[in-house]
Amino acid sequence: MRVAYQYRLRPTSSQIALMEKWLELLRKQYNYRLAERFKWWKQNRCDVHACSLLVCHLPELKDEPDYYSQKRDLVNTKALFPEYKTIHSQVLQNCIERVQQAFDRWLKGNINGKRLGKPRFKGAGRYRSFTYPQMKQNCIRGKFIHLPKIGLVKLIQNRPLPEGFVIKTATVTRKADGWYVTLSLQDSSVPELDPDPPTLENTIGIDMGLDLTRGKLFRFHGVIAGHKKG
Repeated sequence: MRVAYQYRLRPTSSQIALMEKWLELLRKQYNYRLAERFKWWKQNRCDVHACSLLVCHLPELKDEPDYYSQKRDLVNTKALFPEYKTIHSQVLQNCIERVQQAFDRWLKGNINGKRLGKPRFKGAGRYRSFTYPQMKQNCIRGKFIHLPKIGLVKLIQNRPLPEGFVIKTATVTRKADGWYVTLSLQDSSVPELDPDPPTLENTIGIDMGLDLTRGKLFRFHGVIAGHKKG
């Protein structure tokens, strides 16, 4: 079972400047990786009816950019732009994962098979959060939370973490009224609920009325465990 707890942060001015820098660099990286995918998609799609194989030579298809190839290319990004070295490596990799998810929802659809809109490039200030995919269990230290490469940030913990849950991820978000951190918590001992869709066999239906003059039940019918009564 997974739950999410959100807490307010009180970062220092230097921490705010660093996180703002991260968000801007991640925004540029997101747009660059998204542009890579759009470029490949446009160059390597060709409708047969619009381009006859008899008169049109099809060039050799290039490798499609994916999460793993773009993640490997982050080494080149850091070499060309050293400022990306200030960002935690897993936070930077999560930016690539967001591009992958946005592209997949457009071309393949979500878990229900419904395709969503074409991903958009993010304008200035539109990249508002970054995620640590893995967090240490002792990251909360008194009134502070330790964010790798940022340091100890003051935490307004208005409620304790539920007993038995472990911290899986942490997402830092910039909102209009300040900074927040959302902790994703998991307790493996509690199974995830995946109920079956309602049917006549697994649904109980009751329809009853009261005869107010006689003060007793006068009508009852329903479906109980797949057996009809009426």
